[in-house]
Amino acid sequence: MSIADKIFISTCRDIIDNGVSDRDLPVRPRWEDGTPAHTIKKFCIVNRYDLSKEFPIITLRRTAFKSAVDELLWIWQKKSNNVRDLNSHIWDSWADESGSIGKAYGYQLGIKHIYPEGEFDQVDRVIYDLKHNPSSRRIMTNIYNFADLHEMHLYPCAYSMTFNVTGNKLNAILNQRSQDTLTANNWNVVQYAVLVHMMAQVSGLEVGELVHVISDAHIYDRHIPIVEEILRNPQYPAPTFKMNPDIKNFYDFTLADFELENYQYTKLDKKIEVAI
Repeated sequence: MSIADKIFISTCRDIIDNGVSDRDLPVRPRWEDGTPAHTIKKFCIVNRYDLSKEFPIITLRRTAFKSAVDELLWIWQKKSNNVRDLNSHIWDSWADESGSIGKAYGYQLGIKHIYPEGEFDQVDRVIYDLKHNPSSRRIMTNIYNFADLHEMHLYPCAYSMTFNVTGNKLNAILNQRSQDTLTANNWNVVQYAVLVHMMAQVSGLEVGELVHVISDAHIYDRHIPIVEEILRNPQYPAPTFKMNPDIKNFYDFTLADFELENYQYTKLDKKIEVAI
């Protein structure tokens, strides 16, 4: 079984068995039929993944690897806020008629800032520091820009990455204010595991740990039966992650440069409704 499976099971069981329901509270999210989408939640779940041991994708059900990486590239490489630059339709519910999601996600990463060393956006600043100042304790990104929140169609959920070089290993902390555990937990883990691999390779480093900190980890009421079913599924060994070793420039990566070998999983025959 994969380490990611064990962590996912532990996280879901903790939420379901020990979490707190918001059934009696007013909530913003709604189901497609207009019903309030209530949750059971746990505060501050912290999970650690050693990327040097195996790639953290669950086998209990399929995580759409290529779609997850495509969204990562859309945000971090293209620095786009327009769904027309994305190959999937996961952001369509938050896009306007032009395809924009407002000043959110990739838009924030692409804003340039002036430093003593020159002008960089957030992504390029991370790459610069990893190459030129790896001992820095200031290598981080933050897309939760309060000045622009009113122009974002959805406030950032995964909002901050902190990178830290220890020895020759690149470690990172992903901070997330809120997470729909069934829909997005492993999706986000897969994305940011790939990002750490990318950043390490272009900076001449080895991958270390990805630490995932979730402030409000929740399971929606309509998702609980599906989660319970998934947790009983068979577990398989983690697949092998492959990334083109010849790419040395972060912006040269394409979706074709990433693949999983021997990815086994249990097919989920139920549609997962997303609360909006």
